Amino acid sequence: MAPRANWKGFLRLSLVTCPVALYPATSDTEKVSFNQINRKTGHRIKYLKVDAETGDEVTSEDIVKGYKVDTDTYIEVTKDELDDIALDSTHTIEIDEFVPKADIDNRYLIRPYYLVPDGKVGHDAYAVIRETIRSMDKVAIGRVVLTNREHIIALEPLENGLMGTLLRYPYEVRSEKEYFDDIQDVKLTRDMLDLAKHIVEKKSGAFEPELFEDHYETALIDLINKKRSGMPITAKAAPKTGGNVISLMDALKKSIANEKDAAPTAKAVRDTAKETAKDTKAKKPKKRVEGQREMLLPISGKGGKEAAAKAATTPKKAADKPVRASARAKKAG
Repeated sequence: MAPRANWKGFLRLSLVTCPVALYPATSDTEKVSFNQINRKTGHRIKYLKVDAETGDEVTSEDIVKGYKVDTDTYIEVTKDELDDIALDSTHTIEIDEFVPKADIDNRYLIRPYYLVPDGKVGHDAYAVIRETIRSMDKVAIGRVVLTNREHIIALEPLENGLMGTLLRYPYEVRSEKEYFDDIQDVKLTRDMLDLAKHIVEKKSGAFEPELFEDHYETALIDLINKKRSGMPITAKAAPKTGGNVISLMDALKKSIANEKDAAPTAKAVRDTAKETAKDTKAKKPKKRVEGQREMLLPISGKGGKEAAAKAATTPKKAADKPVRASARAKKAG
């Protein structure tokens, strides 16, 4: 299924306008997610919207928004009233200015989106806006309304498209002074800095996010696969600590010694991961990937014993090493 646009409207630079659609550039759907269930029956827990005082269930048509001004005192705001104050930019991203990308503080970045032409018309105008931004080596700042709120969005070329990043308002960013004022001003020796730089140089490399591994996600998949297969779950041993660091200089020297003794080196690990990634791309993908869709967790209670018995008689698939599944295949069945 094709991704669904979060917003559709127009992108405007002065008198140049084109229809566009906004899609989220990130997704959490591939992460393991859990449902809350009744331990006794194995059924999902259902949440009801109830009146905090009477305990009675409230229907959707009787639920409105309220702004809390005091204990048990709210100012009711209806949907029609919110629609009346909707801004003119609801269906248009108006480019207001162009700024150097380096001027945007990272604390103001919220989340990225992909902005693409919507339909068969307007591709020329879209390309003009995109290439104008690219040629000036700047970021276009505009406004977009999502979920009834106006957001600042920064647009920049990304290959043959545009990436838009939502920005925070100044009142949403906390000042660093209230956190950093108590940090002591210490003097470091040249030797300490040289040793630290040596460690950094040994660990330096290119930014390659495809080599990142979510160890907790992998552990979750492994845990569920083991429970599905009826394998015993053993408690994890407490990690060994290196004790208190007495001398910063000794710690730096020991770090360098550990780097020399470590095998394989971080570079060798990265090279191996690259080769593995290449081999994986070269192989023809299977129609079905074993992953979370194959995960079945027997639940004790009504129907639980029968499910456990069936799982015990079913041939077990290898689950020693969890396989990273696609977004569709990874959803727990």
